[in-house]
Amino acid sequence: MTLKILSGGAAASAVKGIEARFEQETGCAIDGTFSAVGEMRDQLLAGVPCDMVILTQSLVAQLIASGHVQAGSARSLGLVYTSIAVRQGTQHPVVDTPVALAAALRQASAIYCPDTVKSTAGLHFMRVLNELGLADEVRARLREFPNGATAMKAMAQCTEPGLIGCTQATEINYTPGVDLVANLPEKFALATDYTLGICSQTQQPDFARQLASWLTGSQSEAIRRQGGFAF
Repeated sequence: MTLKILSGGAAASAVKGIEARFEQETGCAIDGTFSAVGEMRDQLLAGVPCDMVILTQSLVAQLIASGHVQAGSARSLGLVYTSIAVRQGTQHPVVDTPVALAAALRQASAIYCPDTVKSTAGLHFMRVLNELGLADEVRARLREFPNGATAMKAMAQCTEPGLIGCTQATEINYTPGVDLVANLPEKFALATDYTLGICSQTQQPDFARQLASWLTGSQSEAIRRQGGFAF
């Protein structure tokens, strides 16, 4: 038996953190796909088999309204902030104000981020760049990836000096080789409520409900906190 999950990358650490124990105790495996929330929603709408989604609260609400997710099944894993990262071992820039953040981005040799159209953090980061008046100035130095985890992994592997990244805190904390510098300045703060929902087409409703309890309960609380979720 296997539960298929389509999830935003921000929740990967929570799911993978309990995966082995869940399978051992229930006999049910977890097959998770983690990427930009918009892409995951599109896969579900395209008919990809799925038992559970973990997306933003608003997207799950839309999928409940459209009948793709069971009404009453939505449960929050917690809030995830959008944050700034650098490669491990490099200097942490000051990013605590809009002026300081703009200076750090101007000085960066390359800026790593998730998809600025389909990912939560990428969309927000592009809005921040526009508000700072930097979108055109730094566009040639933007390095976009399908999701934040992929962006952070690529930044960790790059040996160029002066790199900076922006994505969800959980994706930064989950990636070896990168450091979380700080959340975005208060003016630009984004705390995203990652919410699960059980799909209407699930073939394993009992296991899906059990996994939902684990992902939002005490079985995963420490893992979620360590990964960057806030409650």
